[in-house]
Amino acid sequence: MSVVQAEDLNQQLDEQAGRSGSGAKHRVALVFGGRSSEHGISCVTAAGILRAIDRERFDVTLVGITKRGAMVLMHEDDLADYRLDAPALPEVRDNGTRVIWPASVDTRALTLVSSDGSLSSLGAIDVVMPMLHGPYGEDGTIQGMLDLIDMPYVGSGVLGSSLCMDKHLVKVVLQSMGIPVAPWRTVTRGELDRNPEILDTIDAGLTYPLFVKPARAGSSVGVSRVTEASEIPAALEVAFAEDRTVLIESGITGREVEIAVLEGREGQPTRTSSVIGEIVVTGRDFYDFEAKYLGASGVQLVLPAKVTDAEFAAIQDAAVRAFEGTQARTLSRIDFFLTEDGPVLNELNTLPGFTPASMYPMLWEASGMSYSELITELIELALEKRPAY
Repeated sequence: MSVVQAEDLNQQLDEQAGRSGSGAKHRVALVFGGRSSEHGISCVTAAGILRAIDRERFDVTLVGITKRGAMVLMHEDDLADYRLDAPALPEVRDNGTRVIWPASVDTRALTLVSSDGSLSSLGAIDVVMPMLHGPYGEDGTIQGMLDLIDMPYVGSGVLGSSLCMDKHLVKVVLQSMGIPVAPWRTVTRGELDRNPEILDTIDAGLTYPLFVKPARAGSSVGVSRVTEASEIPAALEVAFAEDRTVLIESGITGREVEIAVLEGREGQPTRTSSVIGEIVVTGRDFYDFEAKYLGASGVQLVLPAKVTDAEFAAIQDAAVRAFEGTQARTLSRIDFFLTEDGPVLNELNTLPGFTPASMYPMLWEASGMSYSELITELIELALEKRPAY
């Protein structure tokens, strides 16, 4: 089959899908893996969603992205052993197939290039779940591709995704909105190479302990906690391994709390979880990657967290204002430090960890919405999402 024949078949399938009536199942493309250092977490997220998605309402096509960026067709059996407690984090392997996205807005069907080079249609897709964490997935990259072909998808658009992914730029925007954020200094690899003397004053005006982190990475990848100036150069190198732009932030004294945000249905207000979660760090320097995903000791998740009505109201107000002000869409988990003077916003995650044991779905479950129901709600929000332009 030639590419032209495949496109003709795709258009026929799209027309048939349009005549199938409202009772037909929606077809969901679940996209996972990717080129970021959070590849394995994305794989575990996809496995959790696949096990919990309502099969009475949705058919799922699995599109894995290898660490080299190849988009391959996966099968349910491939994800059977994707879990966090495995000897190593899972990885999408290149099986020789390629998934080709539509070449225009005239069809929503995917085309499969088999390992022998033959072409076939995978049929029309109604909505995409790009459960990709970090660069090339959470930063507006794949969102722009999907917007180009008018394909509905779960999550924020290009602007909201790219803005919230950049820890420096989102701080600038939040600060301009009057939402408190931790004091910080930003430095690029190029600045430091041109002027190494920056290191002599890079902590000026900041309060130790400092947190050195990549501007565009998640899951605490590349983050270091430093307690004195002599530790900064090594911490910068760890962060520069993930991104050419790095933040040095003041440590904030306060409780680490998180709230889940969900876009309202059309004409309805933005929603938040009715409870807040708390990260209690007892035996570690901070809530790092190993504690978040690999069950490392020294961290306790408290759900629901004990907060006053006034504290909850302040966190909820800041979360909704941040979500709407950064043009986030569909979902976000927003992290705060709850200080004596009120909440200080730490991070806004537009595609938060979404394994069954992740804080975002746990917050909604504690608020009365199960993991499966939450997946359905995200898909339905994406299906009714207004065009970007």
